[in-house]
Amino acid sequence: MMLKRPSDDRGFAEFGGWLKSYHTFSFSDYYDPRFMGFRDLRVINQDWIGKDSGFPAHPHKDMEIITYVLKGSVEHRDSLGNVGTIHAGEIQTMHAGTGVRHAEYNPSKTDDLQLFQIWIMPDTNGVAPGYTQQSFRREEKLNTMRLMVSKNGREDSQKIHQDVDLYASILEPGKTLEFKLRPERAVWVQLAEGELEINGEILKSGDGMAIQDESLLKMKANKETEFLFFDLH
Repeated sequence: MMLKRPSDDRGFAEFGGWLKSYHTFSFSDYYDPRFMGFRDLRVINQDWIGKDSGFPAHPHKDMEIITYVLKGSVEHRDSLGNVGTIHAGEIQTMHAGTGVRHAEYNPSKTDDLQLFQIWIMPDTNGVAPGYTQQSFRREEKLNTMRLMVSKNGREDSQKIHQDVDLYASILEPGKTLEFKLRPERAVWVQLAEGELEINGEILKSGDGMAIQDESLLKMKANKETEFLFFDLH
């Protein structure tokens, strides 16, 4: 089964001229009973945040929250005392656990910020909240899939409280990858930009796809393509 989620079918919200957000799954005021998440993947929001703007402090609880910066940089502050700036290509993982408040802000006076914010439901509630940040160079993702997040932190990836492997890739035109699905696993692919062919199906910028009951995925970039790849139990 391969179910495409076209970019233009996503939910959309715009606030105050500083935020444009596309929702792959139901989120906030956007509700679609067909798209409440996929397995343990609950939220994929692709956000454009204007210069010198951002989200004020707000609470989260019992969720694994991942921020992947596509363009620009985001300034993070939270109630645990963490302060950091996450640049393009970097990832931030926050374990909301028993509760945490955080703020995200575009500190640039000249450039917009673009990012994916991802929520994954944890396998254990009530854990101690935590925060980590890591940089992944373009060369680590180029024409391969770089593991960024996993349950056990293997291959120098970020640990989360769920059996999900999250990869990032940048494929040059004409380059190919293959991925073998483990039994009873599923995949969600989310394009940032580009054009990717998966087993004959075409995904373009902003498109996503749910994949299960497939044994082998053959992927080819028709133009330079950046995408996220979730291997879900």
